[in-house]
Amino acid sequence: MLAHFIPGGRAAVSMTDHAPRIVRTDTPQGPCAQLHGRWGAAELGSRAQWRVLSDQLRDLPAGAALAWDLRELRWLDHVGAQLLWNQWQHDWPAQLACTDAQRAMLARVAEFTATAQPPAPEPWRLGQQVDHLGVLVLHAVDHARHMLEMVGRLVLDLARLVRAPRRGPWRDVSGHLYRMGATALPITALVGFLIGVVLAYLMSLQLRQFGAESFIVNILGISLIRELGPMLAAILVAGRSGSAITAQIGVMRVTEELDAMRVMGIPHGFRLVMPRTIALALAMPLISVWTTLAALAGGMLAADISMGISPAYFVQALPAAVKIGNLGLAMAKSVVFGAFIALIGCHWGLRVKPNTQSLGEGTTASVVTSITMVIIVDALFAVAFKNIGI
Repeated sequence: MLAHFIPGGRAAVSMTDHAPRIVRTDTPQGPCAQLHGRWGAAELGSRAQWRVLSDQLRDLPAGAALAWDLRELRWLDHVGAQLLWNQWQHDWPAQLACTDAQRAMLARVAEFTATAQPPAPEPWRLGQQVDHLGVLVLHAVDHARHMLEMVGRLVLDLARLVRAPRRGPWRDVSGHLYRMGATALPITALVGFLIGVVLAYLMSLQLRQFGAESFIVNILGISLIRELGPMLAAILVAGRSGSAITAQIGVMRVTEELDAMRVMGIPHGFRLVMPRTIALALAMPLISVWTTLAALAGGMLAADISMGISPAYFVQALPAAVKIGNLGLAMAKSVVFGAFIALIGCHWGLRVKPNTQSLGEGTTASVVTSITMVIIVDALFAVAFKNIGI
């Protein structure tokens, strides 16, 4: 490290006192900060001395009115000079008394100190934007191709399962059915019940103005059975089970279990993708019906409390208000939701790279993609089957 010994000038301080310090004095020209001691890396590296010196620097008044006197310093190296230059906010003070060696060192520090400047905005270029758009399109095409290959592989695996059902991974299917279906019942019932309560209470405020309290059965029945129940259950399952699928397969990638399966000749599609897809496609309609029943129970309770509509009337009027076709459409949508959630979870899990950062990114992308898919597919079903059950 470059360092220079600066003579003490008038040597007003004791030769044995090396602690860096600042003494503020008043002169006819105004306040002056006199520096004493050794301002070097060894002294400034002491925590106690650094704390005292930091407090002294913080208490000094800012501005050009303060003069600086460095002639009493016993030692000054680049660390002390950098500290002073930062204290002066990268600008020379108006009044500075120092030796030629001290000024040379300060000038060298000022020369090599980079002043923070905000990065200049890059000019907008059409070619760069088109190139960036092309990269995004290529990524989307690559994901679509991988999903198409996975669906084709799934069809072939299902045909293989039909030909030899005894050799199918039924234990994996049953395990996934329990983990994705049975363990999801409490949270879906709770959320569905609360959604039903909120919807019934808000509807009662509006229907009471027109004396149409009895129509709350029609509104709740159609909205919950046909749309909100399946979609709410699918969103909950996408956040819960879809992320779990991606995390499980992603961890297998990180621990090289997927490579071991490939070496042993175990196909990923038949043992990983197909059992999860079958299990979630079977469990999703049941979860949807369960969530819808919980939401109807919450709506029934709120309607009884806020509007005086008894549960007996609610149960009696519901079959007449909602046709059976709505329930069939809801269960058909749920099967599609479950299959797509499982496929998307497996897709992102198989694309995880063998590092933890990629695992987190893949899990997040899986949840976002699954929820977006649920909303898009629900909209397509609503448009395609708008005349069914109404």
